[in-house]
Amino acid sequence: MDPLLSRRALNRATLDRQLLLRRTDLPVLDVVERLGGLQAQTPHTWYTGLWNRVAGFQAKAASDLLASRALVRIALQRSTIHLVSARDCLAMRPLVQIVTERMTRSTFGKRLRGVDLDELATAGRALLEARPMTFAQLGKALAERWPDNDPHALGQGVRWLVPLVQVPPRGLWGQAGPVAHTSAESWLGLSVPPMTAAELVVRYLTAFGPASVMDVQTWSGLTRLGEVVESMDLVRFRDASGRTLYDLPDAIRPGEDTPAPVRLMYDFDNLFLSHADRSRVITEAAATALGGFMGTNVVPRIILVDGFPVGDWTVRRAKGISTLGIHRWGPISDFDAVIEEGTRLLEFLAPEDQHDLAIFDNPSRT
Repeated sequence: MDPLLSRRALNRATLDRQLLLRRTDLPVLDVVERLGGLQAQTPHTWYTGLWNRVAGFQAKAASDLLASRALVRIALQRSTIHLVSARDCLAMRPLVQIVTERMTRSTFGKRLRGVDLDELATAGRALLEARPMTFAQLGKALAERWPDNDPHALGQGVRWLVPLVQVPPRGLWGQAGPVAHTSAESWLGLSVPPMTAAELVVRYLTAFGPASVMDVQTWSGLTRLGEVVESMDLVRFRDASGRTLYDLPDAIRPGEDTPAPVRLMYDFDNLFLSHADRSRVITEAAATALGGFMGTNVVPRIILVDGFPVGDWTVRRAKGISTLGIHRWGPISDFDAVIEEGTRLLEFLAPEDQHDLAIFDNPSRT
């Protein structure tokens, strides 16, 4: 029988691979590749994800990499915007292209009837490589050629057919800009071989293992990876529910009693989004608390103590004062450490502001 891995053992293994047991001295570009990218549909909150993982992290380091095109933001896993290296952008996108195709067809397929997709891709690419455009601008321009089709659907069709990166100043630290796109190939000027499914599984296990086939599929959005995983040289475990878990033979799996420091996570951190069974990081009590956010259009920023959620945090900025809100879902065993980490986070997010603290005994709703 395969060896058993407890929930705490899975928790510690995942936190270790996510660089959340201790901050790393690796360069930012290496960290982004090690993590398989960071979910980054918001322009700036992912900077906190790097701050949680990189010792002495300075936002400018990541911002400069984005400006220099060493990092890009593009729709990849689950067809959501991810921050990845230029190399991973070009290697991963062909493999996960089918995910964006599936989602676009299901939502916009009927509104693209009568449109030759090859012509749409060619026309859209030409427009965006002439100058970066928002989807509203792109749709309006395409509607001149396809006046009987929905402009928004035409723009989304190009998003499916052509790998598109969001261009700066969007995403640069302390700056704002339109959600403008151009093609990844023209922006990067590189040629990289497509990643294989097995290579993607290795990258996933490096960042999130040990894990099941369903876990890999949840992270990537791909299906039918069972045969790929079974063909690989991996070690096998089982979890408390009897599910088969796979891992890299030489991977480190810390003991379940390994200390886990306090971390204040950002709103779309892949730690919480990359497993079909999230119990390694989400307890039943946390799932109940998080259920209170359903239907509110609020994605909480989760506080981890001893590796598991105990509350969420917010920051309000007004008149030169930044206030960190700590929202406790129940008793917190090491609350002083939460305050200390929160204070450091405020120093990172708003170094020029005065800092304040507010404590609430309920999940936040704002």
